[in-house]
Amino acid sequence: MKKIERLISIVMILLQKEIVSASEFSRLFDVSKRTIQRDIEALGYANIPIYAEHGAEGGYALMDEYKLDKRLVNSQDLENILVSLGGYDQLITNPEIQMTIQKIKSMTSLETTAKLDLSFYDWSGRSEIKEDITLINQAIGKNWLLTFEYVDQGGKRSCRVVEPYRLRLMEMHWYLFAYCLERKDYRTFKLTRMIDIKQEGSFSPRSDLESIKDQKHSGQSELVPVQLLVDVVVRDQFIERYGKSSVTEMTAESYLVKIELPESHFAYQFVAGFGNKVKILEPHSFIENYLIFLEETIRLYR
Repeated sequence: MKKIERLISIVMILLQKEIVSASEFSRLFDVSKRTIQRDIEALGYANIPIYAEHGAEGGYALMDEYKLDKRLVNSQDLENILVSLGGYDQLITNPEIQMTIQKIKSMTSLETTAKLDLSFYDWSGRSEIKEDITLINQAIGKNWLLTFEYVDQGGKRSCRVVEPYRLRLMEMHWYLFAYCLERKDYRTFKLTRMIDIKQEGSFSPRSDLESIKDQKHSGQSELVPVQLLVDVVVRDQFIERYGKSSVTEMTAESYLVKIELPESHFAYQFVAGFGNKVKILEPHSFIENYLIFLEETIRLYR
C-alpha cells in the first residue's frame, strides 16, 4: 500500500473510532509503529487535528469537530458492504479486498453479525482459476497485453494476443471481454478455454471502448419456448433459476414448467442432468434433437 493510501485510511478509521492504538494501526497496515508515528506527524503537518491519548487504553484520536456525521453510513450499511465484499473475495483472490474489509471493520466499534451470508462451493477448479483471474485483473489495471492459446467449443486451437478490458462471472463461468489483435475486433473468451496466459507488453486503451455494448458470446443460440413436465423433487431448482411464475402445479407430484432454452447441446446437458425427473413436452424439434443427443451419449457405452 502506498503512503498516501495509508494516510487516507488512517483518517477514515479515526472518523469512525474514538481511539486507535499505534499497535492496532501497525497490525492493520503491516508496518512498524515508527512508520505509524511518522504518518501521524505527516497528517498533523496537513492540518488534520489528530491528538494522542496516553495510558494503557491510549492511542490516537481525531478532534470531534472534524468528524463526519456517522449517520451518513450506519452499521447496516457497513454490514451490507462487508457481506458483498466477503462474497466477492471467495471468487477472486485480491489482497486489496482483504485490506478494504479490515478497514471497514475498523470503522465501527459495533460487533456486527451478518444476517446474510454468501457462500460458494470451494471446487478445485475454482481455486485454480483464481490465479488466472489475479493475473488478468492486474493486466486490466495496468494495461498489459495478454497472450494465450485458445481452445474453442469445437476443439480448434489458436494463439491470441488481446487487450483485456473486463472480467465477467456468468452463472458458474468466467469470461474475459477483450480486443483481439488477430481478429481486429472485440471478443469474449471463456477462461477455462484459455491456456498458458502470459503478459506480452502493454497497450493504450481504445477510445471506442465506452461505445461498445455487451456482446453475446460466440456460438450463443437463439432461445426457443420449451415446456417441461417436472417432478416435485426438482421443482425448487426451476423456481430458483426461472422464477415462480414459470412453474404451474399439475398434480401433487408434478409441475408444468414453461421456459426458454437455446437449441444447443448446453441446453440438452442441462435437461439431461435431471434424469427421469424431467420430461420435454414441447416443441417437437427440441425433443428430436434431445433424443439424438441422448443416443450419441449412450453410444459411448456400447
